[in-house]
Amino acid sequence: MNRSIFLRIYGGMLAVLVLVALLGVLSLHLVNEVRAAQHRERLAQGTFSLMADNLAQQNETERKRSLLMWGRLLGVPLELQPMTARTLDGGQRARLYRGLVVVEKTGPHAAQVLRKVGREDLLLVAQVKQVSEQLARATLYLLADELVRYPVTEQQQRLAEITQSKGFGFGVALQRIERVGLDDDQRRRVEEGDTVMALGRDGDSIRVFAGLPGSPLVLEIGPLYQLNPYPPQLLILIAFLGLCLIGLVVYLLVRQLERRVSGMEIAATRIAQGSLDTRVPAGDADSVGRLAAAFNGMAEHLQRSLNMQRELVRAVSHELRTPVARLRFGLEMIESATTEQARAKHLAGMDGDIQDLDKLVDEMLTYARLEQGAPALKFQRVELDALLDRVIDELAPLNSKVRLRRGACQASDGCWVEAEPRYLHRALQNLVSNALRHAGSEVRLSYQLGQQRCRIDVEDDGPGIPEGVWDRIFTPFTRLDDSRTRASGGHGLGLSIVRRIIYWHAGRATVGRSEALGGACFSLNWPREQAPQ
Repeated sequence: MNRSIFLRIYGGMLAVLVLVALLGVLSLHLVNEVRAAQHRERLAQGTFSLMADNLAQQNETERKRSLLMWGRLLGVPLELQPMTARTLDGGQRARLYRGLVVVEKTGPHAAQVLRKVGREDLLLVAQVKQVSEQLARATLYLLADELVRYPVTEQQQRLAEITQSKGFGFGVALQRIERVGLDDDQRRRVEEGDTVMALGRDGDSIRVFAGLPGSPLVLEIGPLYQLNPYPPQLLILIAFLGLCLIGLVVYLLVRQLERRVSGMEIAATRIAQGSLDTRVPAGDADSVGRLAAAFNGMAEHLQRSLNMQRELVRAVSHELRTPVARLRFGLEMIESATTEQARAKHLAGMDGDIQDLDKLVDEMLTYARLEQGAPALKFQRVELDALLDRVIDELAPLNSKVRLRRGACQASDGCWVEAEPRYLHRALQNLVSNALRHAGSEVRLSYQLGQQRCRIDVEDDGPGIPEGVWDRIFTPFTRLDDSRTRASGGHGLGLSIVRRIIYWHAGRATVGRSEALGGACFSLNWPREQAPQ
């Protein structure tokens, strides 16, 4: 195979790898966008759920006051809107009805937060321009406002119920102030009612603390982590390593493919140079292995066809030599003939030789046509009784010493079969002609028809055929004595034509011994109904 083909394959693989890299960049961007949206929703879920549930229990006046106060705490405007005033897709609407928040990004750092209020068709809407510590302070305020309504002994249980029901996306806990790890200044500010923010122990997060009035416990939320998107450098490294690995695998696969196809190219070159026994390994079951198997089958068919052609040429040259020699001899005898009777005798012999040559050419053309491939067969129903009677009427007068008659015929439902009438007639003619040449006194034709298959038998009382040559009797130009003399007539192509005709009928031609007459028994066996072509 031309190396440029593999260069094109490599180029195509490189284009695929570049496309994979671009898809990887796009995938990373989408993953970061989804992670950022989920992070914003987790941060907003608990706080806005607390506000929405409180609003559901208030009247109109209390709602206005609460919205104003919470807006100041958060540093963002809050308002109530009917759900019908907003355009929501199916997924957003489903989240709202499940009590979840919906965060719509409206800018690089800005977002719009939506939360359904109770069972009403109202939405709590917040326009958040930037997430800041005010969200944490507002969350602490809302939690503290909820917890101070309960005794100190019940505050831990109530906080657990709130965090579980509101779906906070960060940790919320009540702890004693000496256990939270604050320095003296931070502890003093918490005891004075201030809100304190402290770095987490890992340095990548923050914790927010606020004291509860009349309680020795401190309310803690956190640790709160900032979303760290996957860096492009990581993607570049992963993509580079992945592309290198994929490229190596592709190179090894294509290299192996190139070696195997190159082997087929070398084999094809050797066959073209005359080495017809060249074959390629075809052990694998992949596409190249199947191609190699098909290549070997083609080579075997080519070798068989060429060998057959050589044999045909040798056989034809041998077959033509005798009638041509006899024609030359006849011409010489005509020149020396002295009477009209002798001249007429020699002319009749020459005419017979010409007819014999014509018959040989006809058989050769028929055999070559059948060997080249399936002819245009037009299958139709053929009445076997009529076909056998026709063959008997045509061939019985040719040999008055041999009796040609019908034998036992068996049919389950009618004596019809599907076949190509012209070719089936030719095959049966060849079998009967062959039997007439070798029979002593009788040739018998019979058939058996079943539901699925049919069989025609042609038997004779001649010397029969030795079992050792049954397999090669249908080979072109085969003679039992291997002499190619014309004593018995024929040219050794008739049975080959029979075999090829019945092959194109999806059947077989076989030979055996006749139990009734003791000679040879030729049988044609094929499906009674032909598959549509």
